[in-house]
Amino acid sequence: MTDKLRIGVMGCGNISTTYFKFAPLFKGVEITACADLNHEMAKTRAEEYGVKAMKPAELLANKNIDLVLNLTVPNAHFGVSLASVKAGKHVYSEKPLVLSMKDGTTLKKAADAKEVRVGCAPDTFLGGAHQRARKAIDDGLIGKITSGTAIVMSHGMEHWHPNPDFFFKPGGGPILDLGPYYIANLINLIGPVRRVVALTSIAQKFRTITSQPRAGLKIPVKTPTNIQALLEFANGATVSLIASWDVWAHRHSHMELFGTEGSLYVPDPNFFGGEVLSTKRNGEAEALPAWDHPFGIPNQDNDGLVANYRAAGLADMAAAIKGKRDTRCSLDRTLHGVEVMTSILSSGATGKFIAVKTTCTRPKALGPDEARALLK
Repeated sequence: MTDKLRIGVMGCGNISTTYFKFAPLFKGVEITACADLNHEMAKTRAEEYGVKAMKPAELLANKNIDLVLNLTVPNAHFGVSLASVKAGKHVYSEKPLVLSMKDGTTLKKAADAKEVRVGCAPDTFLGGAHQRARKAIDDGLIGKITSGTAIVMSHGMEHWHPNPDFFFKPGGGPILDLGPYYIANLINLIGPVRRVVALTSIAQKFRTITSQPRAGLKIPVKTPTNIQALLEFANGATVSLIASWDVWAHRHSHMELFGTEGSLYVPDPNFFGGEVLSTKRNGEAEALPAWDHPFGIPNQDNDGLVANYRAAGLADMAAAIKGKRDTRCSLDRTLHGVEVMTSILSSGATGKFIAVKTTCTRPKALGPDEARALLK
């Protein structure tokens, strides 16, 4: 293996352009090839970004590919990741890693046997805002965290995504699609989850696509689109999590954590940046002092400037492999997140509290200097 991990992208859909665009910001990684079941799509991406187009089997067999970046649709994640591991390649997957703990356990055993690493998005918790919140918590700014709220609500994906069908199938829905951002950040800020309970529902049996090119088509809904859950963490904190695609407007903030000495208001975990506010016991919110974290600097226009450093987790994984250290977006943390989310859905179906069997450590904090070391 060279000094850089040579990366083959598997899946050339909507999300692939983000990785093609932002991976070149980082040291230790280089996308050299791409593949897709639709070979024409792979050729389009290859021409667009100056890499080699391959067929999936060809990419897996290629000895010049060190890591497979798995950007396929959710229900293909497990199969593609397992095939990549069996081919002796490291894997970094888009979320969710797998759709069941059975698949996750199988993948972990295979990775251990092949002595390869598996990592998984999201990596947004490595962003400047969320690492600033992490520092505030680690410094004891709001005392011991006792409770909180995490809320992601909208009217769904069929209004903007060109092919939104998979969002409404098992493996999709707001918990498995958007929940990973919130769960990963809660693990970063608080730690592992002990048990969950939830209520879930499907508000509409069919959704009408209003985005192009398939506007007007109806798609069936096969997974809950409205989830209200309660998470009990290993440290005793309790957090209410609401994830819904049945909401047209609301006034809730994305994440609030409440401690014995004050409160912390954390921006959208789907993004790397934003303003972090804190209060003391008097309840007056103030922005935390700015710091020079590079992953909080706005660098993309998304209806306003936002910080986008997707591939940071991939770069951290490359550095971790080279340095023989823990990967922040590790398999163990990802599997714990998967169990939390699938347990939420199971609780919604059964009406019972569910104990979470896996656990994990909090990832090591990523300060400004360590973040800069990942950039070119």
